[in-house]
Amino acid sequence: MTEIAAFFDMGGYAAFVWPSLGLTLVIMLGLVVQTVSQLRQRQRRLAELEAEGAQRARRRPVAAAGPQT
Repeated sequence: MTEIAAFFDMGGYAAFVWPSLGLTLVIMLGLVVQTVSQLRQRQRRLAELEAEGAQRARRRPVAAAGPQT
């Protein structure tokens, strides 16, 4: 039991170690949430652009077949 208490005490530096660990975890979690949010937003935008491109391709007349110069 004393080993566990010594671990959480961090050699007298617990007042510095635990808040910094907590802040680091909060920041990392925020970065993960932001990254996933941006990923979903960009996937939606890509799907919109692909759908728009497919509609344009259907409206565009097919070029005459022949040699390209």
